[in-house]
Amino acid sequence: MPVIKSAQKQMRQTRAKTIRNRATKEAYKTKIKEVKKGIGVLDSKKLQEKLSESYKAIDKAAKKNVLHKNSAARKKSKLARLVKEGKSEKKTTANKKPATKRQ
Repeated sequence: MPVIKSAQKQMRQTRAKTIRNRATKEAYKTKIKEVKKGIGVLDSKKLQEKLSESYKAIDKAAKKNVLHKNSAARKKSKLARLVKEGKSEKKTTANKKPATKRQ
């Protein structure tokens, strides 16, 4: 625990900001998950609404500097591509080269 008053205040401020940032981060992550789960299940109109909501949450996070603007753009682009293709996201490891040891 800090002894100096300004350090104590900074700690209180950091705690409050962390709570706010975490809520913002959880909001956009939840919206992204809803879109990914809806691919192939929901009709196109509902899916577009979910996509729009996730865009809004991502933009809010970028505006509040919880998420970098380029990172936000990348996430939105990836979501749009997934929705357009109509597939859920799958991790592929088949295309990766095996790790080699350096000598």
